[in-house]
Amino acid sequence: MRMSKKTKVILYVILTLLAVYFLFPFVYMFFSTFKTESEAVAFPPKFLPDIWNWQNYVDAWNAQPFATFLKNSVTVTVLSALGSMVSAALVAYGFARFQFRGKNVLFMLLLSTMMIPWDVTMIPQYMEFNAFGWLNTLKPLIIPSWFGSAYYIFLMRQFLMGVPKDFEEAARIDGANSFQIFYKIYVPIMKPSLILVGVLNMLSAWNDYLGPLIFLQERSKYTLALGLASFKGVYSESIVPMLCITVIMILPPILIFLFAQRYIIEGTGGAIK
Repeated sequence: MRMSKKTKVILYVILTLLAVYFLFPFVYMFFSTFKTESEAVAFPPKFLPDIWNWQNYVDAWNAQPFATFLKNSVTVTVLSALGSMVSAALVAYGFARFQFRGKNVLFMLLLSTMMIPWDVTMIPQYMEFNAFGWLNTLKPLIIPSWFGSAYYIFLMRQFLMGVPKDFEEAARIDGANSFQIFYKIYVPIMKPSLILVGVLNMLSAWNDYLGPLIFLQERSKYTLALGLASFKGVYSESIVPMLCITVIMILPPILIFLFAQRYIIEGTGGAIK
């Protein structure tokens, strides 16, 4: 059903007002990072600063070793996202394209793990990582991602179920083995789904606070989320430095989402147009 021009205009006006309503706090926070402390807490609030103090970002960044925190966050985020994509793609390919005894039972067991909250497994994981000698390292934040996630496996398995078997049969006729079919046929087709899994895992790993809080003790191992929390504890009475670090913290997820939003939409849809 086609909408009339008047209906479209009304719809766009409503969506624009909603966008402004939800974006205004973030825009106000961004402009507040350039204010002085007195301007940031002034009432009535001022939207724009009198003088744009770019030095606020430098001072906030140098107040604590945020370069180290950023390096740790990037390491954890990139490696865990890579692990999730590789493990989810391989396991999903097995469930979607191979027939073996007990496959449905195993898949149901896999899905049942989604109902177990992380709070339940937190203590056993801590004991396990302590036995491995992984505490106070980045390994507990990275290595579990390389063993798959039930949600990501389910997502990619459903994506692969929509791919016709004609591709696989044609490749087998040409003499390709199972791994070659996966790597040369299915991986290019799975690109939107792989990017979706990577983006979701990156956002989760980047914003993770509880995991680093439990497994890390030394400040040199802190991620950016944990460093920001400790920074807020020290500078609880100074709002501008906290806003500066918060803006730095939320900028990468926004850029990643803007870059990958097209693939996210494709990844949640059908495999073949």
